[in-house]
Amino acid sequence: MNSIFKAAVAGTGAYVPEKVLTNKDLEKSLDTSDEWITTRTGIKERRIAADNESASTMAAVAARQALESAEVSPDEVDMIIVCTSTPDVLFPSTACFVQKELQAFNSAAYDISAVCSGFVFGLSIAEQYLKAGRYENILVIGSEANSRIVDWSDRSTCILFGDGAGAVLLKRVEQKESIGVLSTHIYSDGSLSDLIVVPGAIGKAGVNKKDIDDKNYFIKMSGNATFKVAVKRMSNVILEALEYNNLKIDDVDHLIPHQANQRIVSAVAEKLNFPEEKIIMTIQKYGNTSAASIPIGFEDAKRAGKIKPGDISVLGVVGAGLTWGSAVIKW
Repeated sequence: MNSIFKAAVAGTGAYVPEKVLTNKDLEKSLDTSDEWITTRTGIKERRIAADNESASTMAAVAARQALESAEVSPDEVDMIIVCTSTPDVLFPSTACFVQKELQAFNSAAYDISAVCSGFVFGLSIAEQYLKAGRYENILVIGSEANSRIVDWSDRSTCILFGDGAGAVLLKRVEQKESIGVLSTHIYSDGSLSDLIVVPGAIGKAGVNKKDIDDKNYFIKMSGNATFKVAVKRMSNVILEALEYNNLKIDDVDHLIPHQANQRIVSAVAEKLNFPEEKIIMTIQKYGNTSAASIPIGFEDAKRAGKIKPGDISVLGVVGAGLTWGSAVIKW
């Protein structure tokens, strides 16, 4: 039996730190150049969290914006899902810190870790609760303090990442409503877990001096292999979402992809024959903000007047794990 309910985006919000780190700034400490970074990634600058900022503080700001735009009070929130791979601490969850900041004490609060794919995974989880009629309002937040886990002497990785948070307030609506999350599609392949990883031991052998000395608590990535897999998996899962909803490329108003690398997005667009002018890109300003990149893209596009009522957006993402997913939203 089909559900009589579905999830709809009632509000959005985003936060990026004030500190800007440009490619020119990186030239001072790395054997690199603005031209080299821009050509290979599309990134011109990224934001860096201040000492008093973290995944939870950024998430709370973005969440508060989403609540305000949805005209929903914190005590009406039933669940807070924070998607992050850079939690404030191992436990309790970053979501519990966000709950405390918002004073949203009628909610369940927890984190999920699907790295760059986190927001789409969180969206999928929230959608199921709302479709089942179990809850009415769910906050889904992507928030990352990536600057804390990059090796600033490794030019292959540190140039890519930035900090920030994005949030949506998902509301339960009746299936007959014209707006809503039309579908979500999520996948994982643990056999590819070595492509992007922070290998330092925690539960396996405990935090140890050797891992610290070897910089194993920072991001390690196999760039070329990741590129090939990312293009294939993202293209396929976007096609799956379109087919599931009987949509053609021409029916889509925007592609809102994870902002990992401009070349990945361009390769996906070429493979799908998707017009580049319909792609929402923020990577030039913010770099790769992992789980935060898609919801930051929502807010950025809305503020620029690019997302209008009735528009159809397709989301696509690939992240460490390997994880990947897509979703279709009608605004």
